[in-house]
Amino acid sequence: MALAGAPARAIARRAAPEQREGDETVGTDLWLVVGLGNPGPSYAGNRHNAGFMVLDVLAERAGGRFKTHRARGAATRAEVLEGRVAGERVVLAKPRTYMNESGGPVRGLRDFYKVPTERLVVVHDELDIPFGALRLKRGGGDNGHNGLRSITRSLGGDKEYLRVRFGVGRPPGRMDPAAFVLKDFAAVERKELPLDVDRAADAVEALLTSGLDAAQNTFHAS
Repeated sequence: MALAGAPARAIARRAAPEQREGDETVGTDLWLVVGLGNPGPSYAGNRHNAGFMVLDVLAERAGGRFKTHRARGAATRAEVLEGRVAGERVVLAKPRTYMNESGGPVRGLRDFYKVPTERLVVVHDELDIPFGALRLKRGGGDNGHNGLRSITRSLGGDKEYLRVRFGVGRPPGRMDPAAFVLKDFAAVERKELPLDVDRAADAVEALLTSGLDAAQNTFHAS
């Protein structure tokens, strides 16, 4: 879901044409940035799909389009875009499985592109953070997030990947959190959503270019 209405960006960004899979894009200086969500139009506006929303903004900045990833002639369960974001070589990816099966595609892409786990960034929704707030970290538990649980399990228990956590807030009253994240953002939230998603994309760029500590200092303070 591409979000319009984003403000002008202060940081200049360089777009580059897509590169061929398995060629220049393979290497240890490559980043793998994964957004989490559920596939299909019925889920597109859900809180659980915040990761997909952020990846769509990054794809727009990279000047490319997501395409079905193919390895050894067989389609894998992810859409990818190979290019540059903020001058950094990246593979942007959206698993096309349901959230609780995200780990398989992430492991497959990490292995295919030969990306070290420390250069894997996962963008996801977070219940324990107020709507629109961001928190960045490396490692830690899954906090009940099925996508993170699946990724950690598929990586053999390795938790040392980076996370960009997009706050969606807690459900009202006694609503089941699982039902809450599968609902669309409320009308009042949708007014702010393009700005917040754009800012989350800025946070991903800062993480790639400046490192975790600097990005935390910038985005945790605001």
